[in-house]
Amino acid sequence: MAKIGIYGGSFNPVHFGHTGLAQWIVEHTDIDEVWLMVSPNNPLKKETDLAPEAERLQGVKQAITGMPGLVASDFEFSLPRPSYTANTLRALLSTYPEHAFTLIMGEDNWAIREQWREWEWILENFRIFVYPRITTGQALTTRRSSAYDTGSKHPTTTTTNVIYLHDAPLFDISSTQIRNAE
Repeated sequence: MAKIGIYGGSFNPVHFGHTGLAQWIVEHTDIDEVWLMVSPNNPLKKETDLAPEAERLQGVKQAITGMPGLVASDFEFSLPRPSYTANTLRALLSTYPEHAFTLIMGEDNWAIREQWREWEWILENFRIFVYPRITTGQALTTRRSSAYDTGSKHPTTTTTNVIYLHDAPLFDISSTQIRNAE
């Protein structure tokens, strides 16, 4: 059974932070492949702010050229919109029953998990890798030394499937910064 990491995002645009993290996960965890799954329509983002999905997918394909274990995925393009993670995960299980899936997300998305559709089902049924994110004005050394408590806000939520990637590299870049610089 292949272990597949699902790293979903708008990738608007993709950058070395995305690819560097995905590559680190393949090299330093039990994940066999990371699928960078381009989301055509994230329900928590304005669709008008997104480049066309085909352009974003092409950008991911180009960015991961020569990076073993990384796959550019348009899996969500054929699913109903907006792209709810729970729907995507159900479709993945149905399409690829031979794979074990791990959801990969930044701690910024983990912090708003209650806004996801069926977030409790996701937590009960999938392993989740949470990677550190740099917030504006935050020093790298501060983030590295901080502890991560998955249960402090929601003591009744089972979080045994949540693994915080303390040693993952930190990238001081975001797609928003790149778009704003253009």
